[in-house]
Order: sequence, then C-alpha cells, then structure tokens
Amino acid sequence: MAVAIVGGGIGGLTLALALRERGIRAEVYERSAELREIGAAVALSANGSRVLAGLGLRDELDACSAVPTELVYRHWRGGHRVAAYPVGEAYEKRFAGPYFGVHRADLQRILAGACGNVHLGRRVTGVVEDGAGYRLEFADGGSETADVVVGADGVHSTVRAWVDDMPLARYSGSSGFRGLVPVAHLPSLPDAGAIQFWMGPGGHLLHYPIGDGSVVNFLAVLDEPANWPGESWTEDIPRERIDAAFEGWHPAVREMVGATTLLQRWGLFGQHPLNRWHRGGVVLLGDAAHAMLPHHGQGANQTIEDAVTLAECLAADSRDAALARYEKLRRPRTRAIQRSSWVANALLHVPDGPAADARDVALGRIEETLEWIHGHDAVATAERG
Repeated sequence: MAVAIVGGGIGGLTLALALRERGIRAEVYERSAELREIGAAVALSANGSRVLAGLGLRDELDACSAVPTELVYRHWRGGHRVAAYPVGEAYEKRFAGPYFGVHRADLQRILAGACGNVHLGRRVTGVVEDGAGYRLEFADGGSETADVVVGADGVHSTVRAWVDDMPLARYSGSSGFRGLVPVAHLPSLPDAGAIQFWMGPGGHLLHYPIGDGSVVNFLAVLDEPANWPGESWTEDIPRERIDAAFEGWHPAVREMVGATTLLQRWGLFGQHPLNRWHRGGVVLLGDAAHAMLPHHGQGANQTIEDAVTLAECLAADSRDAALARYEKLRRPRTRAIQRSSWVANALLHVPDGPAADARDVALGRIEETLEWIHGHDAVATAERG
C-alpha cells in the first residue's frame, strides 16, 4: 500500500512514523521549503504523549519538555484558586502518560527526525483519480501516485475539497493573543510551574511552562470583535489595545500580556462538522477534518489520536474498510470535544455572580472531564474496534 501524506505538521509526521512502525511506507509532501512551527507551544496531554512515547519518542520529549505541577483555575482579579487538580507524577500514574509543555518547533524537529521521507517545497494543487489509486498534482508541475492520500494539511486544506465541500470554518466571536514570556519577567505570577486558567468577564488567560520551565506560553482570549474582519485569521493590533483589554485584571495577567512581542490577535475559528471524512481512498486528518477551539488544549492531541488510529486501521484492514473504520472511530469523539470546547469558551468568560459561582462548583468535578479526554487510549480503541 502506497500512502501519500499531504502536510508535514504534527499530524502528518506522526502518521508517517506510526505507519512505518507498522510496516507501511509513507511519503510526506510539505508545501513549505522548510518545516516551520505554527504557533508557539503545544500542551501534550496523556492521550497524545502516550502515543508519542509508544513510538519511541519519550526520552527526546523528556529532554525538551516541562511537566506542569498542577492544573489550576483562578479568579481573574483576586487571583485566588477556584479549583485545582494535581499533574506531575500523580497525573501520569492516573492516565498512563505525562503532561508535557513543549515548544512546537522542538516537537516538530523530533517527529521529522524520526520519520524521514519528508519532501519539502511540494505544494499540492489537486487530487485526481488514477485507476484504482490517485495522482497528486504539484505546483511545480510534477505529480506522484498513491493508493491512499491523507489530507493532513490543516484548516486551509487543499485535499478537503476533494472529500467534502462544507464551508471552511465559523468564527467563534472570540480572538486571542499569544506569547512566550520568561518567568523572570513575571514577578506577580503564583505557581509558575502550573498550567493555569485565569477566568473573568468576557475573557480568560491560559498559560503553562515549556522547555526547562523558565518560560511560559500563554493564550489570552477575549469575546471580541463581534465579527472577524477580512479573510486573514490574524490582525495586527497596537500594544495599548492589548494592555487595555486586561485593565483591572490580576497583576500577573497584565504582566504577561504586556510582555508579549507578538502584536497580533488570532481569530478563533471552529470547523463545521463534515458530512464525511473520506471519499474513496482520500481521507482527512487533524485540523483538515475537525478544527476546534483551543480551550481544552486538544488540537494537537486529537490530531495525534487521529494519526495512530488511521495507521492502526490501515495496517489491519483493506483500504476501504480501514478508512471507513477510522472515520467511525474518530468522528464521534472529535465532534464531542469540538462541542465541549465551545461550551468551555462561554463558561470561562462569565462575569462574577451566580453563573460564575455555579461554574466554580462544577470545576470541582474537573476530574470527570480529564477522564474522558485525557484517559482515552486511541491505540487500544482502534485495536478493539
């Protein structure tokens, strides 16, 4: 079976490595002339890190990742702890995998070095049926054939148009600011080693340590603008508007957003549920199939789950049976997490009062959410299903 993977991001590289582990060679075609990270960092929860450890990458991830001490929810202004859940050793014992904060460039470097067969500067412009297989057409005039084509090419997927013509995405009504900030620049920050949500009226801020723990990655989210301007998913914004958006918040939050050098905001978009994930031997993976809001930290982790599930199905079944089983296994789970991430966006942003009090009580049961998301074993599920 010849497999062509379109896209050299986390999903495409993980799939290539998982297929190789199962005796199937895959070629990865990446449009960029070099592998470049998109975004600053990745939070690998146990459902993702367990897969990567199973592919032999645990030691390399250990060497460049931070392990948060706790998951903490805090009040936006007072900073008091609303709810907390231990991470570290207790988390790994519970979910059979660590929680890692890792720079996206390091994760991509590890995956690319392990899987090989990555062809850079190959932008796919179309997919054409070619007998029982498919022909990929490239912008440079070349072409390649394969029995299976995997669209791991992100939210702006070229391959998706061949599978499903649903609209690309829908704007959530929220936008985010990002940044990497040295802990030394955050004198007011409590528990710098924890993954923390600061929850407030109309917005929240999430941060966690990465690398050796001396730097935190943050995403600050606001319920604005009401409508996203233009086609680009980013918009330049002056520093004073970023600072003004969090006026009155805890000093640690203001220090963090004030230290960012990325004077842009990202529109947060979610994918409309697709009618199908595959047509014939062409199949979608990751953000190409289910772009989701980041409030559960599951974008990369669900892509990793997709990759190992697809690899397991292709190794066990005929092509058509494998793709049907993959879709059956993955669509319900990713759709549930998509829906939950939209609900989480609203709950994190309620103003002080009865609604916030009810949410805070519910956060005392955060273990239930962690169980169904972080406790999922994609390999065992694919083997059973």
